[in-house]
Amino acid sequence: MFKIASASIIGGSLLVGALAACDADQLGRLRPGSSTASEVKAVMGEPTLEWREADGSRVWEYPRTPQGIVNYLVVIGPDDVLREVQQVLTEANFARVSVGMTRDQVRRLLGRPAHETFFPLKRETIWDWKTKVDSGMEWYFNVHFGEDGRVTGSSTNFVPKG
Repeated sequence: MFKIASASIIGGSLLVGALAACDADQLGRLRPGSSTASEVKAVMGEPTLEWREADGSRVWEYPRTPQGIVNYLVVIGPDDVLREVQQVLTEANFARVSVGMTRDQVRRLLGRPAHETFFPLKRETIWDWKTKVDSGMEWYFNVHFGEDGRVTGSSTNFVPKG
């Protein structure tokens, strides 16, 4: 397993790669349809958030932001067995963000954001998720919220590294 203490020695892109490799190793130990909720927690740790579904299943959030470029939602069935692991930071999910959605709906779709920034002059809050690191750039998907906590739009941007 990658040690956090080593992170200061390694460049940012290597850290992202190490986190991704660590997740791949961990997730490879889980089997939808047979791994139990206890096994998921033993491998992934405690989730940062849990949603309860009407059918008795639970959805657990495992964000890898702000350093990583993935967020996982893990579905545990009412029988306490793993149903699926979803990597939710995808173009398809970004396209599902629409004007009028609540913060809770966006969080449920994309998981915990990497950053939350309030802009007082615009009276706007922006959540962002890092989506890729490429050629010395970090790319972000942004969701803009009005004062009422509802989506007013979305955007993308990049930040040069270094």
